[in-house]
Amino acid sequence: MTGNIHNGIRFAIVRTVMPNKIKHNRFWAGVPPWIFIGAVVVLFPIFAFITVQNIHRQNQNNTRLLLEKGAALIRAFEAGTRTGLGMSQNEFQLQRLLAETAQQPDILYLLVTDADGRILAHDNPKHMGKYHGKELDLKRISHLKTVQWRIVSTPGGKKIFEVFSRFLPQERSFSMGPGRMMMHLWFQRGMDERMDVPPPTPIIFVGLDMTSIEEAIRTDTRHAVIMGIILLLVGFAGIILLFLAQSYRATRMSLSRIKAFSDNLVEHMPIGLVATDDHRRITSLNHVAGTILGLSAEAVMGENAADVLPEDLWQMLKDLDMEKGVVEKEIDCTVGEAEMIPLEISATSLSDENGTFLGYVLLFKDLSEVRSLRKEIARSQRLASVGRLAAGVSHEIRNPLSSIKGFATYFKERYHDVPENQQISNLMIQEVDRLNRVVGQLHEFARPIKISRKSIPVEAFLKDSLKLIERQATEANIDIKTRFDPEIDTAFFDTDRINQVLLNLYLNAIESMDNEGTMTVTLEKNMKKDGIEIRVSDTGTGIDENDLAHVFDPYFTTKASGTGLGLAIVHNIVEAHGGEIKVESRLGQGTTVRILLPN
Repeated sequence: MTGNIHNGIRFAIVRTVMPNKIKHNRFWAGVPPWIFIGAVVVLFPIFAFITVQNIHRQNQNNTRLLLEKGAALIRAFEAGTRTGLGMSQNEFQLQRLLAETAQQPDILYLLVTDADGRILAHDNPKHMGKYHGKELDLKRISHLKTVQWRIVSTPGGKKIFEVFSRFLPQERSFSMGPGRMMMHLWFQRGMDERMDVPPPTPIIFVGLDMTSIEEAIRTDTRHAVIMGIILLLVGFAGIILLFLAQSYRATRMSLSRIKAFSDNLVEHMPIGLVATDDHRRITSLNHVAGTILGLSAEAVMGENAADVLPEDLWQMLKDLDMEKGVVEKEIDCTVGEAEMIPLEISATSLSDENGTFLGYVLLFKDLSEVRSLRKEIARSQRLASVGRLAAGVSHEIRNPLSSIKGFATYFKERYHDVPENQQISNLMIQEVDRLNRVVGQLHEFARPIKISRKSIPVEAFLKDSLKLIERQATEANIDIKTRFDPEIDTAFFDTDRINQVLLNLYLNAIESMDNEGTMTVTLEKNMKKDGIEIRVSDTGTGIDENDLAHVFDPYFTTKASGTGLGLAIVHNIVEAHGGEIKVESRLGQGTTVRILLPN
């Protein structure tokens, strides 16, 4: 019992403290390190590639924008030379157009060269006659229709986005007006003096400032890197959250199973459990505790223990404030108004791993059956000792009794003519017979009872047993009543032994009623023993409460002529059948004897 209570206390502590442990665990403690490493290994290459691709795409977009801007400037300049020069076109007008066009933002220079790279026109007249782009295949470029670009660096390290293409100020050679023919002749001047040889197409260069573009590229690159890092962290966090969500789901399911198991175990454990919090409010009360104390878990949950628990149990909680560890006691607890229940109690205080006080737990067991069994064991031990003594005594007494009876018979026959001697001899023979009957009962009580069971119609058996005492009942004005359950057909027991039991009970009932009364014999099913129950009730004088505990003890009797062995033998017979016999009586109100026999 003590071991069970200790185990129950340990379980209650685990059950109470576990939620606190889980609550105070660190959030990341349940995440394995390989999750972090795996997330980095998987996500970093992906987002690094995405970031590089974004940067490359942004650079391509910036290059395309600069190229389109340079091509637009070239087309605009060509259009200007076609429409804006007129009849007064000359070198000054072309130079002026270059200078005005180069005034636009981000344009560093605008120039026209021949196929050899000699500058024919420049927004800065100082560069006229110099060479530009000699490292390029200008002759090939002069015949290409597409716009080309390159990035060049100045001696100061400044980068220039240069767009170049062949320069076609005239639409068709045969449609030239006087002014346009004049410009064409100006371009070929110094290159070929012969008018009948077509000169190579000149090449126009536009130099664009990359300062703002480079700043934009740096900004875009920084933005792409930041976005890549953010996406990496988001992806990393997503993986961790997915794992944590799965872990949380698994943990929640596990806790649900543990809670269901613990609740079921606590509810069905064979001992009573009462738990309180640190303010001594009831937090748990299982079915056994509610049955013993006559309380409902729903009604007392959250209530102060001092208001709902019996004073004896409440005192145990107060004792825990002065004592450490587990307190164990056996007490007689007053439940309700006057009922006394013997309890074995173990109580302890609960603390978590940090020593924080959590509350109390009480575990207790009803010792009523245990004490009853202890009494039965003590009685059985006494009866065994008496039986051994009785076996020896009966054997030693019977032989002398036979001799005494023989001498008494001899003196009766020898002095038959003396009346006084005849009377003495008869008295001696009667007393020897009485002693012999007592010794016979003692011998029967001492020896082991052997039973021979068989299935019989129980109702007919009871009616036959009552016929044996009909005459005595009629003479004593006793009314016999019967109540038999019609669903019970047969029973399984030793008919001779049970008949002996019933006859003893019938005679006791008749003797307890003074010349009138009612004896009732009842037969019904007994669900506890999965068998039958026979009750013999009377309206006699009853038995004193102090004598009830001794009615089955050998030689205990309240009759002047009784031996005190009848009910002791009855008890042994019923026990030999594996049954129980119980007596309920109140002085002046009658007695009921219940016989419970298993099938």
